[in-house]
Amino acid sequence: MLNFAMANDGPVIVDVDGAVAHVQLNRPDKLNALDSPMFEGLVFAGKRLMSDTDIRSVVISGNGRAFCAGLDFKQFARIADGAGGRAPAPPANDERIGGAKALGQQAALVWSQVPVPVIVGIHGVAYGGGLQIALGADIRVASPDAGLSVMEVQWGLIPDMAGTQLLPELVGRDVAKDLTFTGRVVSGSEAASIGLVTRLSDDPVAAAMELAREIAGHDRNTLRHAKALLDMAGRVPLQDGLDAEQHAINELLASPAVSAIAAERLQKLRGK
Repeated sequence: MLNFAMANDGPVIVDVDGAVAHVQLNRPDKLNALDSPMFEGLVFAGKRLMSDTDIRSVVISGNGRAFCAGLDFKQFARIADGAGGRAPAPPANDERIGGAKALGQQAALVWSQVPVPVIVGIHGVAYGGGLQIALGADIRVASPDAGLSVMEVQWGLIPDMAGTQLLPELVGRDVAKDLTFTGRVVSGSEAASIGLVTRLSDDPVAAAMELAREIAGHDRNTLRHAKALLDMAGRVPLQDGLDAEQHAINELLASPAVSAIAAERLQKLRGK
C-alpha cells in the first residue's frame, strides 16, 4: 500500500509494508537514469518519509535490470549543446535538506535526514548520480557482480550530488580520489573490500528487505537516536557527541517503550 500519494507508474514508487517503506526508482527502460521528475520524486518521497512516524526502516532499489545508470543521457546532451550547462537547478524556495540546496544533492542527502535506517539494494549498475544516491543511505547491499563507478570524470564533470563530501568518509580520501580521478568501474566484491558497500548478496534487494524487516522489529526511538548519534561521529566536537549520547540514553531509559522491552526480555530470561 502507499501511505502517501505517488503514482504507481511514476518515476519513483513508494510501497509500505508494516513498518518498512520500499522506495523504487522506476524508469526500467532507461536503467533508472536520473531526470528531473525522478530527482523531484526522490526528494518528495524522502521528505514525506522524514515525517512518517510509523516507518522504522526504508529500502531503496531500482526496478528492472539496474539500480541506476546515472544522469539521463538527454541531460548530458543538453550540457554538450550548451543549453543546460549544469546539473538540475536548485529549488526556487532556497530550502536546504541536509545542508543541500541543489536538487541533485537533495536527492542523495534527503536519506540522511530520514530519521530511521535507510538501506540500498544495488544490482546491475550504480553509476555517477546513481552511486551518489546510494552514498546518502546508511547501509548498501550489492550483488558481487554489480558495477559501481564515480563516472563523472568521463564526461569532464565532478560528482556534484554530495559525492565529494560523502565518499571520502566511507573509503578514505585516497581511495575516493582514485575512484573520482579515474572513473573506473568496481565490482560489488571490490566495493565491499574498500568499504563502498556494506554487504554482498546474490539477491541484494531481497537481502535489503530482509535486513529492513529485522531492523523494523526494534523500537523506533532507539533507531532514531542511534542513527543520529552515529551520524554525528567525527562531524561534531567529541564533547557534543558525548553529551548527545547521554541525553539520548536518559530519554530512552525513561520511556515506557524501553521499560516494556526490558520487562519482556526479563520474562524470557526467567522462562529459560
